Order: sequence, then structure tokens, then C-alpha cells
Amino acid sequence: MREGAVKHTGRRKGRSRFLVGMLSLATAIGMVGVTAGEASAKVNDTPLFKEYRVNSCGMPSYTSGPWKNKSKGEADGVKVRTWKKAGNYKTVILLDGMRAEYGYSGWEINTNVQKLVNAGVNVVEPIGGPASFYADWDGPSNFNGQPFTYKWRCVITKSLIRTLDANGFRVGNGKYAIMGLSSGGGAALTIAAQNRQNFDRAASLSGYNWMTAPGMRTAIRLSMLDIAPAPFNVDAMYGPPWSPRWSTNDAVNNLQGMRGMKIYVGSGNGIVGQHSFDTGSSAVSLFNDVFKGSPLELLSFTQTKAFEVFAAINGIPVMSSYSMGTHSWGYWQDMVWDAKNRGFFR
Repeated sequence: MREGAVKHTGRRKGRSRFLVGMLSLATAIGMVGVTAGEASAKVNDTPLFKEYRVNSCGMPSYTSGPWKNKSKGEADGVKVRTWKKAGNYKTVILLDGMRAEYGYSGWEINTNVQKLVNAGVNVVEPIGGPASFYADWDGPSNFNGQPFTYKWRCVITKSLIRTLDANGFRVGNGKYAIMGLSSGGGAALTIAAQNRQNFDRAASLSGYNWMTAPGMRTAIRLSMLDIAPAPFNVDAMYGPPWSPRWSTNDAVNNLQGMRGMKIYVGSGNGIVGQHSFDTGSSAVSLFNDVFKGSPLELLSFTQTKAFEVFAAINGIPVMSSYSMGTHSWGYWQDMVWDAKNRGFFR
């Protein structure tokens, strides 16, 4: 855990990853809320932290796991952890990746981006939603016996926004920023494009921004089979591969909705870089970074480049960042600060 993250037990090695292998090459070839509870913490010794529970839009009102009974005395709603400071000029919502957990966001566990609060930007981190793509699903995932339907788009665009508005997070010009990593990256772009009344900037970090590209539906299907402790059925999300909902939720197909917004995309090139040893030097860590993180990042690299090309064709300017690196937290932290330093939040 990096400096600035709140300490707690039950850490994970926060990594959002797909099992895709050579499907990355196919993509490359295919394109030339109500408050119910709160707590406090400190950043730079200033009390800035609050935890909220927002209406779950029909999903379970607990965060200890997808279908465990709610603990006695636990507040209802989806948990959201926030860092806010008087006088800040922007609020950013940070979306997690494929392996999001129910206790803390990977952003808090693995990065220092909560310190944005001391640099003018309030930070909001919704908790939970593994393999959800932050979407409203068609139905429950039957592969893992999920007894409810994901409604994350409802939570983000309705419940969360209402709670943030009620608690003074709509600052500056009155609109929010949203950023996501990996499976949350394309979701962040699409959510912003379809909700311009609330968002004026969006960022995808190592994201999958062209979901209807050749091979991508299969890649996503395979990735959801790798989620512990049981696989998710991708057909429960947007329906079968020919369903129009795939296109509706594809960031490339929502480019016109991003016209006039600030857009930031970033990716590594799949080559082991400076952060490859951040999670330790064990053989397992090195294996995951080289043999899983590298192909995943190569896929996101081709997806990010493709999105940038489509944006240029449509005359939509995009801020971009490319570096040596794999599909891991150190590089995503760097991208957030790069975006900040280049004026993305202004």
C-alpha cells in the first residue's frame, strides 16, 4: 500500500485483469443516494474523510460480499468513501476494475490518489461491483448463482449523484469528473457521454474502450470466467453478442456525446516497467505482472489507440498518455497525477 492510503486489514493485490492472450493482436489488426453512515480519517492531518451509504437501486444493501447476509447493525446501501476539502474546485468519481472488492476500493488500497483532495480535487470512491463494468445488467449472472441483477449505472448516475449533490460535492463549474481503470475505463467514458448534465470530463486508464471490436466480446466473456470465487456470465450483462446493448455501451459509439468534454486516455505498452516490482518481488507477483499484466496491457494499449484514432476522425480532442508498463496500479496512479498536472480537472 502506498503512502496516503488508509490502512486496514484484508488487503488484496489490487489488479484488474482479463484472460485474453493473443486476442490483443486481433484488436490491433482490426483497426489501422441517501446518507446512512459515516466515519472519519485524515489526509495530511486534516479531517477530510466521510463514508456514505447510497441507495443500491435494488442490489443487496451490504458490502461484505455479493450474497452473504447483511451483518447486524450494518447500514443499508452501497458504500462510498469520500475525501472532501472546502475550497476545492472539482470532484472526481473513481471507478475500480474487474476485481473490485466490497470493503475498500482498489484506489484506496493501492494508490495515493486520495491526496488529490489536498490539490484542489475532491475524491469519491464507490465500493463493490466486481465484473460489473458499472452497468445495468439484463439479469442475474446464472453461472455463479447471483440472486440479484447488477444496477451500477443507476447507482452511479442517480443515487450517488443525489448524495454528492446533497453534501456539497458539486463544486467549481457544477459538474463532476469521472475516471475508471481497466473494465471501469470504458464505463467512465460512456457514463459521462450519456449524462452530460452531471459530467464534463472523463478518463479511461488502461481501459477497454472499443467493446465491439473484433474479438472483444469473446475476450470479455473469458475474463468473466476468471473471477473468483465463481465465474460471471457475460450474457447476463448486455445480452448475447448480437444484442444492440453492446453498441449502446461502447465508448467508441458514444463519441458524439463526448464532444466538448475533456477526455483523457492512457495505457502502458505491455512491457515490464518501473512499477512492476511495486507489489513485491515474489515469484507469484512477477508471474502475474509478466504473464498476465503484459498481455492485458497490450490489449488495452490497442484499445486506447483505437479510441484515440476514432476521436481524431470525429474531431474530438483527447489528452493521452502512453508509457512502458503493464496492467497494474503504479501506472494508473501515475496517469491520475499526469492528468492532474496537465489540467484535466481544471
